[in-house]
Amino acid sequence: MRKHSSTYVVLLLSTFVISQLTGHTASAASANAVRTNPAVAAATVTPPSNLGSISLGANIKATLEDVNIWSQPGGNILTYTLNYSNGSSKNANLMYYFSRVMTPGGSVIPGNPLSVDATKKKIGTKESLRVTYYVNVGKTNSLKGIKIPMYVWDSKTKGYLKHAGSFTVPANYSPTAVNGKNVNTTMNDIPVIAKSESLELYKYNGKVYAKVGMSLTNKGSKVLSDPGYAAYLLSAGGSSYELALDRSQISYKIQPQEKKTIYYLAEIPPYMKTDNMKLQFTQKDEALKLEIAKSSYKLPAATTPNLVVGKGVTKKITINNNPIETQLNNANVYAENNKGIWTFQLRVKNVGKTAVTLPTYELAVKSSTGTTFPINAKGLSGLTIKPLEEKIIPLTAQIPLEVEQSSLQLQMIEAVSAPDNTDTGGAGEGKGSEGNNVSTGNTAKLTVPVAYYTISYTLRPEVQKGVEYSASNEYGSFTYNLLSLQRFPWKDDDIVVARINIKNSQSVALTLPELKGSVQVDNDDVSSSTELFMDKEASTIAPGKNAEIYVFAKIPYTQEFDKLKVNLFTTVKEEKSSFLSLSTNSTMNAVATIERGGSYAITGKGKNASVQENKTIIYEGLNSNIVYTELLLSSEEKRQSKMARLQGYFKTGDGQLFEATVNQPDTSATPGGKQLITYWAKLPKSVIPSDVSMYLGPGITGNKLSEPGQEPTGFINIASLSLNPVSTPPENNLTKVALYPYTMSVLSSEGRSLQGSNTIDIVMNYNLLRDSTYDMGTFTHKLVLKMTDPYGLSQERSLNIGTELLEGNNNSYTATFSNNMYKNLSGGAYRITLYDEFQGERIELASQAYSIKIDRPVTEK
Repeated sequence: MRKHSSTYVVLLLSTFVISQLTGHTASAASANAVRTNPAVAAATVTPPSNLGSISLGANIKATLEDVNIWSQPGGNILTYTLNYSNGSSKNANLMYYFSRVMTPGGSVIPGNPLSVDATKKKIGTKESLRVTYYVNVGKTNSLKGIKIPMYVWDSKTKGYLKHAGSFTVPANYSPTAVNGKNVNTTMNDIPVIAKSESLELYKYNGKVYAKVGMSLTNKGSKVLSDPGYAAYLLSAGGSSYELALDRSQISYKIQPQEKKTIYYLAEIPPYMKTDNMKLQFTQKDEALKLEIAKSSYKLPAATTPNLVVGKGVTKKITINNNPIETQLNNANVYAENNKGIWTFQLRVKNVGKTAVTLPTYELAVKSSTGTTFPINAKGLSGLTIKPLEEKIIPLTAQIPLEVEQSSLQLQMIEAVSAPDNTDTGGAGEGKGSEGNNVSTGNTAKLTVPVAYYTISYTLRPEVQKGVEYSASNEYGSFTYNLLSLQRFPWKDDDIVVARINIKNSQSVALTLPELKGSVQVDNDDVSSSTELFMDKEASTIAPGKNAEIYVFAKIPYTQEFDKLKVNLFTTVKEEKSSFLSLSTNSTMNAVATIERGGSYAITGKGKNASVQENKTIIYEGLNSNIVYTELLLSSEEKRQSKMARLQGYFKTGDGQLFEATVNQPDTSATPGGKQLITYWAKLPKSVIPSDVSMYLGPGITGNKLSEPGQEPTGFINIASLSLNPVSTPPENNLTKVALYPYTMSVLSSEGRSLQGSNTIDIVMNYNLLRDSTYDMGTFTHKLVLKMTDPYGLSQERSLNIGTELLEGNNNSYTATFSNNMYKNLSGGAYRITLYDEFQGERIELASQAYSIKIDRPVTEK
């Protein structure tokens, strides 16, 4: 019997449990799903007050700790939490205890446990157990008049359920925490102290945005992560607006004992009354497809912060609970093409203790009439800043001149994604929607103003040569000055070269980025032909040290201009970022002059050298003259190094310029070694040789000094070398004939002819020595030998060194000259004249006469 009776009781209890489950819209199948998917993490709020206790048996009681209600499309869901305590010496079975909800309208609805509590079956001895139940109360939207009857299984009672008592929700009960009061709660099973902190209102583009601050203190021993609650802003009239978590705090983490303020945002109607608003958290029970109310907090009175930042004032903003300093600096403007061209810098410094990644910002310049002009904010949005790190964000804007330029503001707007919610709910407050929820599902993006920085109206100064100016950017602080501004010839164009000195004015090294340059002359952009040269060793500048940068661009040689603009920039993620911009109306520097006999200095890594004129001579032609200059380059390096390729132009006294053809050795110069470099060009016969000078400078290929064999695209450090053309009379003998770098000495020469023959054989014995104290390029001169016979007639031979003439001592050269007149020759003398021939023109070097011997034919006896 006992066994049979016990089985009957168990079956009957099961029937009661199923009947409670089926008393609500949830099905038995859903209950089964609960057992396999108990997924929702609990967050228990310490009750604002004890709502009463009911004895369920010997040393067993139930305490009502929390009652809440939340609207659902299929009916409002009421939740309540019972804390069962077992003071007996045996385990207590939850299957013997039942609760129901009685609405003010008289409906009695069985309570069902949430998914997370569905598996709780027993209360251990001397233990307590909390279980949260839910019921669908239909259209009931208030806790006023709600009762929760408790029943105990009793086989002796009719219907087997004994009424143990009822909880009555007090008329003045509210689950909402009082404003400013710390509330003990748990999130993700971690104890937390929660408190409402602020409610701020922002107006932007005709809309109103509410920003709610909620502080959380982690009192546990584990890191608290975002529990994934949905948050709503509730008005006193019952309307609700879903809140979006501030983007910088998505997936936030709070360390043990750490306190953070979490911010939520929502758009609200402009007409909404903001008195007595609440912050409500809810959580989804995925298995039951329900959204249940969690904790709620009364918010303080709404405030509207003043976001206008004065000129040069530091504005502190908070990002993920880290204080960030911001400041607008170095604003200046100049007019161009009916627009004000603005540049300014936004200083951002992390004064907190952890690294911060900035959220997405929208930047725009705002006029006094409210018109906005968006500007690029890519350098700001998503930027990560380490603790105590400071970043300088360069910004530019173009504002039409019809807009008042002296009353502009830089507005910083934070773009925050709205909650993913497509349920539009009911109408907003003020339209008889008391108690209805209104979502923000129709808002694609929340744009909340952060600050309005007053832009200082400062006209951009015209940079004057030699004057030092201060600048700062994201790479550091420095001073700069325009050392020189020069204009030189280049092929069919001119080159304008701006030489800029940068000095590191900070106490740490200044690392320059990979810089590029652009140039504008008046309103003409010549950036396509702009190049930049900087010694690579200067990319890192020690405190107090300097670096020089050359920016040059090609312009038509006929173009005149009044103003030059130079921009040094780098490219970051395909975006231009300005490093330094300047404009000047300074006149051009005169070309430095090197007096006759003076030296020209070349400076550069591995290229240091000095250059002097060796000689300049004029090859006179029939229609034009050739000016030919030899320069001696002396290496001042301590290691073997290739020297810089030198570019040259000959300038006449009346200002005409002729590009010189250069012949420079492409071998490396030894320390202290010398190289011979030659230049030549054809000049009109009318040019006075003594008025010719030479524009000289190292060529540039890319961002390096050109080397011999490379084609330069420009040249720098131009100087005018005063030339000293010489005209050396020919020597009257061939004892020592100079043809740089060779010296030829004719030791003897003999002419012989056979009587009656039409030929003369000339033999010339000679020494040919090369000056090996310097290197030279390809030898392009020819030595021409002219033989003048006794009749005064001349014949020539071109003598190439290395073939017809050999280097060394005691060499011999033989040539035969023919003429029918020689058959009658009975003696006499011939003259050898040597010429230096270059590009088809000649200079006589020396001549000397020698006698001819006539040999008689041998007769046979």
